Amino acid sequence: MLDRLTLDQLRTLIAVAETGSFSAAGRRLTRVQSGVSQTIQALEHTLGVALFAREGKTPALTDAGRVILNDARRLVNGAEALRARAEQIASDVEPELTIAVDPMFPGGLVRESLRALAAMFPNLPVTVFTEALGGAEQRLFDGSARLGIFTPRTQSVAGLTLEAFPPITLVPVVASSHALARAAAPIPRDVLEDHVQLVLTDRTQVTAGFSGGVLSHRVWRFADLAARLDYLLAGFGWCNMPLHMVEGHIEQGHLTRLHLKDYDTLSLPVAGAYATKHPPGRAGRWLIDDLTPKLAACPAKYIGKDAAPRRKKLKR
Repeated sequence: MLDRLTLDQLRTLIAVAETGSFSAAGRRLTRVQSGVSQTIQALEHTLGVALFAREGKTPALTDAGRVILNDARRLVNGAEALRARAEQIASDVEPELTIAVDPMFPGGLVRESLRALAAMFPNLPVTVFTEALGGAEQRLFDGSARLGIFTPRTQSVAGLTLEAFPPITLVPVVASSHALARAAAPIPRDVLEDHVQLVLTDRTQVTAGFSGGVLSHRVWRFADLAARLDYLLAGFGWCNMPLHMVEGHIEQGHLTRLHLKDYDTLSLPVAGAYATKHPPGRAGRWLIDDLTPKLAACPAKYIGKDAAPRRKKLKR
C-alpha cells in the first residue's frame, strides 16, 4: 500500500495542516478545494488511518495525523535536499568537499572562507582534516581528500597541481623563562646548537629524508603542532613558529622572539593542491579563489616578502 504514497500527497497534508482548511490549502497549491480533499482521502486510504477529524467547520488533525505530519515534513525536506544535491552535482559541484589543511595555515582564514562557502553552497557536506607535514599530501594521494592546503616538499609534486598562496612568516621563539630568552642578541648558531630544538615529525613517509630547519644538536620531536606549542610554552626548548600563532603569547610575555645572527624570520611556502587528474569542482575552485586574496590581505608581518597573490600552477 505504501508504494502508492507520493510526495504530492505529503505536501498537501502539510499545506492543509499549516493553512487550517482545504480551501486555503487549495489556494496555496493553486488547486480547487475538491482536488485537495481527494488527495487527503487518497493519503488516508493508503496509510489506513484518519488524518483529520471533520466534524467541525475546519479540519483538525487527529493524534495519528499530528505524528504523521512530522514524518511528512521530514520526508519532504529530505526529498528537497536530495533534489538540491543532484542539481549541485549536475552543475559541477562536488558531492562532498573534503579538505586536508596544514595547521600552520591561518585557521581563522580557513573558517572565514568555509563560512562563506556554506552560504554559497548550503547543501554541500564538508569534511576538514588537520594534517601536519606530509599528512595533507598523503590524503590527496590516497583519495581521502579532494583539496589540500599545505607546504609542498618541492616546487612540483608528481601527480599534483599546486597553486601557490602567499607564504607564511615563521619566527624563532622560546619561553620567556628559558635561558635563550636572556641571551645577548644576535644569537650565534653555536649558542643555539647547545639548546633543545622542538621539531615537528611526520606521521607519514611523505617527508622521509627531509630535515630542513634543524639547527640544534639536541632535538625533541612532536607529531602534533599544538603539543609542540604546549612544550614550547613550558620552556622545553626553542623552535620556529608561524608569527600569527604566537604573536599573542609574545605580547603577553609568555614567549620571547629570538633574534638570531643568521636570520630573524623565515618564509614558509604554502599551496592549494589537488590531484591533477581530479581537479576541484565549483565549490573547491571557489574556496581556493576566496582564500588567496584573504591571505594576501593579512598584515605584512604575517606573510613573506613575496606575498602578492599568484595563480601560478605547477605540474609534473
